[in-house]
Amino acid sequence: MILVNNPGSWQHIYTPLEHAAWHGCTPTDLVFPFFLFAVGNAMAFVMPKLEVAGTSLFLKKVFKRALLIFAIGLFLNWAPFVSWSGDQLVFRHWVNPGNPEMGVRILGVLQRIALCYLFASLIIYFLKPRGAFVAAAVLLLGYWATCLLANPADPYRISGWFGTSIDKKILGIPHMYKGEGIAFDPEGLMSTLPAIAQVIFGYLVGSYIIQKGKTFEMCTGLFVTAGVLLFAGFCWHMVFPINKKIWTSSFVIYTTGLAIFTLAIMIYLVELKGRKAAITKFFDVFGKNPLFIFFLSGFLPRILGLLRWTDHTGPDGKPVYTSTLPWFYEHVCKNVSVNLNNGSLLYALCIVGFYWLVAYWLDRKKIYIKV
Repeated sequence: MILVNNPGSWQHIYTPLEHAAWHGCTPTDLVFPFFLFAVGNAMAFVMPKLEVAGTSLFLKKVFKRALLIFAIGLFLNWAPFVSWSGDQLVFRHWVNPGNPEMGVRILGVLQRIALCYLFASLIIYFLKPRGAFVAAAVLLLGYWATCLLANPADPYRISGWFGTSIDKKILGIPHMYKGEGIAFDPEGLMSTLPAIAQVIFGYLVGSYIIQKGKTFEMCTGLFVTAGVLLFAGFCWHMVFPINKKIWTSSFVIYTTGLAIFTLAIMIYLVELKGRKAAITKFFDVFGKNPLFIFFLSGFLPRILGLLRWTDHTGPDGKPVYTSTLPWFYEHVCKNVSVNLNNGSLLYALCIVGFYWLVAYWLDRKKIYIKV
């Protein structure tokens, strides 16, 4: 996520590091569903302890964690609460008084993780694994049916998808994402429903791994399941296109299959064959403080962006400002190649390296920031 969210220039990105324009799936589109799958996977290891602790403690912990994650995401959307307007720092209002259709976005990546974690936890705890599987199927099939019934003529295009009208009524246009040129939220309320199923599937796979243990039988079962889901996802794609931005049910099935396949390969190589290397240690460091590093990668650039200076004078005689990170791209990374995609990628890799060093330092100091 850090790599794809921090290119040197949004105009110069290699295709695999971009999201699909609408239907389809690029490697970048796999990051978020894999994260949700991992949330469910980890849930399988802690749910037994919560069940033993009792319903009251379970509800307290789950609601508290979901609320904190949601609040952190909302804080990131609003932070650092001020921005440059010409030569002045102005406060970022909840709704922009000069443009009532602009404001602070309510939803986002962390907010979706919070909502999916909350509802998946409740479903798993109260319905148990078998009931959770049925609930996931109902969510996926129900979402498909709702898309069709709400707008049979144009259910899967950005102009016809039913979820936007609901987001406008509940969230309000000022608090929705505008990156598509219109008020459309790719982490909207309705598309969060099938994403809950992704967490449930992660939990079921985690439970299967715990039950079977680190065996070749378990690994074989994962490979077979991944193959079935990938085939099912491609088949469903013919009538319900794979699409991350409206998080279609076929997208859930397809990406869950890829997540299981990836997990099976890692278990086979690392756990069963013992092939640990520097690359596994590299990612281990990120895994120790994932939420904090993700938060820092969104918060720090905004803080640094407030510290600006005059880089040069424009053709109109007005100063052109820059700050630490844009200066680093323009004067260092951009100049490494005539292909600007290379400089943009180099910048992103440097950013990943920086946050890895932060994560490595925290790990060495045994500092683990959890929610």
